[in-house]
Amino acid sequence: MIDLSLAVRNLLRNRRRSLATFIALAIGTSSILLFGGFRKNIEYSMHTAYVREGGHLQIQHRDMFLYGSGNPIKYSIASYKAIVDAIAFDPVLSEMGAIVTPTLKFGGIASNFSAGVSRTVIGLGLVAADYNRMRTWNGFGLPLQSPHFALDGAANDAAIVGTGVARVLLLCEPLGVTDCPKPVAEQRTDGEALPSDIAQLAIRDAPDTRPAAAGKPRIELLASSAGGAPNVVSLEVVRAERQGFKEVDEIYLMLHFPEAQRLIYGRASPKATAIMVQLKRSEQLAEAKQRLTGLLEAQAPGQSLGILDFRDLNPFFVQTVQMFDMIFGFVFALIASIVLFTVGNTMSTAVMERTVEIGTIRAMGLRQRGVQRMFVLEGMLLGVAGAVAGAVFAIVASSLINHMGLTWLPPGSGDRLPLQMLVWGETATIAGTTLGLILIAALSAWWPARRASRLVIVDALRHV
Repeated sequence: MIDLSLAVRNLLRNRRRSLATFIALAIGTSSILLFGGFRKNIEYSMHTAYVREGGHLQIQHRDMFLYGSGNPIKYSIASYKAIVDAIAFDPVLSEMGAIVTPTLKFGGIASNFSAGVSRTVIGLGLVAADYNRMRTWNGFGLPLQSPHFALDGAANDAAIVGTGVARVLLLCEPLGVTDCPKPVAEQRTDGEALPSDIAQLAIRDAPDTRPAAAGKPRIELLASSAGGAPNVVSLEVVRAERQGFKEVDEIYLMLHFPEAQRLIYGRASPKATAIMVQLKRSEQLAEAKQRLTGLLEAQAPGQSLGILDFRDLNPFFVQTVQMFDMIFGFVFALIASIVLFTVGNTMSTAVMERTVEIGTIRAMGLRQRGVQRMFVLEGMLLGVAGAVAGAVFAIVASSLINHMGLTWLPPGSGDRLPLQMLVWGETATIAGTTLGLILIAALSAWWPARRASRLVIVDALRHV
């Protein structure tokens, strides 16, 4: 207690220098924590987006992820209904709030024959009601919207396309897509009839009797069926949704799961290419994966099925998190270096100014360890005061920023997201940053303290 009181008094002897060092430490701590809060916002936002779109876990054929893009139908799941029912009625997974739903992914060609344009697309068949529930997941409590899934409640032949698909197929105007420039030399063939052979393929086995929404455009989707023969369906495009990447935006097409099955399998036994499982909390992922492994062994013993989590399916998410972790480490190292030299310079100056005092107390019997402990304690006090003040400032500043309603458009997102600084609640980041800077401040004071403790008493007493 005496050493602590003495260290405080020594720091207050030169208030200006101590204040400058304190401010440098506080600014450094708050800068690290604010950037850490921004990093967490990116991680949680991407985490939420991927879990909403594809669930926490997906059951697929073991080779689907690596080879299925060439022929997804080849790696489909035959007994998907039994697996879905087993998961839905499993007491452990039900307790986790699991949403389980099948999907069907395939390649095809979407055409707007009235405009004479077409392009290749990747179709995704979804159970609209399940997918609409998945879009409401918000495990981190972020201020994100949960837009209604347009296919939920829409006609059986409804479809959603990316804005890039709408642009290429010249559907921007009827779909109300803004920021959609027209080509310089637009060649339209309005009124051109659908070819008779394609029209025959597009005849439905069980046509929907509900009236089509006024003004909604129609496209034809051509795909190879499971038997290798071409098949066509006519779809009513109800909405265009912007995707984060241009490459995805120009091939994205969603339709009802039964409609996709009818296109691919016709009257044959329908299948699914994946089964999505979304949990209530991401912390349950490992336990759910272990439980699903046992269910698959019982329900599909003859099929080569695997379980992939959203990180396996989305390497871009993992790479982005790793990149920001490296940037955070670089920022921490940079500010830690500034703290190291700032505190070290402050303590070195203090040693020079108090050389005679050091000689006096050493002559009175204070050992070298006592002198060294005194200066290290002063550096540590500066570190504690600056780090704690910086942490408090970061928490207050982040709260103000979070309530300003700022938004930004991150890479890979089709919509602007709230700009958040997630500092409060990130205990590990706050504790790690503050303790790290306190330790660095103490270490930076160690060398000047060691030099002070080794001064020759006679030389110190006659120092001018």
